[in-house]
Amino acid sequence: MPVDLILWDWNGTLLDDVALCVDALNHLLAEYGYPQRYTLDSYREIFGFPVEEYYVRAGFDFSRHPFPVLAKSYMEDYLPRSAACPLARGARQALADFDCAGLRQVILSASRVEDLERQVTERGIRGCFDRLLGLGDIYAKSKVELGRRFFRESGFDPGRAVMIGDSVHDFEVARAMGVRCVLQCAGHQTEAALRATGAPVVPGLPEAADFILREAHHE
Repeated sequence: MPVDLILWDWNGTLLDDVALCVDALNHLLAEYGYPQRYTLDSYREIFGFPVEEYYVRAGFDFSRHPFPVLAKSYMEDYLPRSAACPLARGARQALADFDCAGLRQVILSASRVEDLERQVTERGIRGCFDRLLGLGDIYAKSKVELGRRFFRESGFDPGRAVMIGDSVHDFEVARAMGVRCVLQCAGHQTEAALRATGAPVVPGLPEAADFILREAHHE
């Protein structure tokens, strides 16, 4: 079936914030007195959704430090520094290629919508997107209902949409919405974890755009 709509994940997909997230995790561990630290590779091994479970895997003890307290401290560190994060390799070209192909583009993110609007606008790409769909708080719950509501309200056919993400959760969200999914492994989770979903996995955004446009052309 032809593709009409690209649903983009933001963090780790369009926004290259993985190195910052590793540093912010280690900063949070130090702030609350935990001895362990993570490298990029070991971070990718433990990252995932729900975020509470990822924090447990990182070694936080919620009986000592409740998740809302940790999440607030993390975001107070992450958000100001995220202004320096670049777009991912090939992001601008992928956005332009989809636009040239006549595809609509929407971001579906677990970020708070105000933060998402600011981050996208700061990078000069707000005009690429019909909608920016973000959550109402900093706790990064599931994106499924947000996406389902978008499809109900917009009239887009989920069967003619493709989601591009960097996490197992992105695949789960896409499947729950009835949307195809392409995962790129330059983000927050390991290639092995992404391949275990059975979704197409590519090195980065140039390859994701090539794959989707090639598949659409052949359909």
